[in-house]
Amino acid sequence: MKSTQCVIEQLAALSHSKRLGTFRLLMRRYPDFVSAGELSEHLNVPASTMSSNLAILYRAGLIEQVRSGTYILYSVNMKSVTKFYEYLFADCGRYRFSIEGVTGLSEKMMSIKKFNVLFICVGNSARSIFAETLLRDAAGDRFNVYSAGTHPGTELNPFAVKVLMDKGHEVSLLRAKDISEFTSPTAPHFDFVFTVCNLAANEACPAWEGQPISGHWGMPDPVKVTGTDAEKSLAFQQCYGMLKRRIDAFISIPIRELDRIAMQTAVDEIAKI
Repeated sequence: MKSTQCVIEQLAALSHSKRLGTFRLLMRRYPDFVSAGELSEHLNVPASTMSSNLAILYRAGLIEQVRSGTYILYSVNMKSVTKFYEYLFADCGRYRFSIEGVTGLSEKMMSIKKFNVLFICVGNSARSIFAETLLRDAAGDRFNVYSAGTHPGTELNPFAVKVLMDKGHEVSLLRAKDISEFTSPTAPHFDFVFTVCNLAANEACPAWEGQPISGHWGMPDPVKVTGTDAEKSLAFQQCYGMLKRRIDAFISIPIRELDRIAMQTAVDEIAKI
């Protein structure tokens, strides 16, 4: 159990809106490690202020840091944060409240015939389209699969389409979709929501009804690769391969047997593949 003083320091660290925003962004990006520069740019916070905010969060034990070359990268200290939440729930709350969906996930999952899954990226032209297609074709009997973009274009990337066709996937019904299609009252209620690009994870996406399991499976954007057509094609092939490994790992999870914490841990581990 955490000490009271430690919890007070953590509450104080989160009491500032910019530090809370930084913590929330890092939680959306977990288990990624993110540079101070990227955090500063996305949250529109001066570099010196961001450095100070990160130092406070780090001293409070809410985040951890690693050095990569000349950069210091930051991520949520999940072990410490878990103990922080447990203290608030057990010591402060005395177990007098429950959080819907945090426990009893297996019972809920047992009643679901097919799970609804949404993959999100910015353009919905390649990565999320790959993930949608891979999961649907591999386990469409167990999952209803969708994808969307936070800022989609009007067409799918032709290199992505060619990779899917070469792999034998049906592409005629695929299209770029705006995330707003899945936030209306008539939209499906999702059991899993995944971001597959960092920019989409950096954005504050809607609070999904039903508290779905969320995951961040970020990877480089093949659309941004320059060079010859062969070099661009290789980037899309590599992206497809990485997503296939993650989708295969996701399919192997015994979803109906796990509680929420175990399920979330399994999803986060897949991000490290």
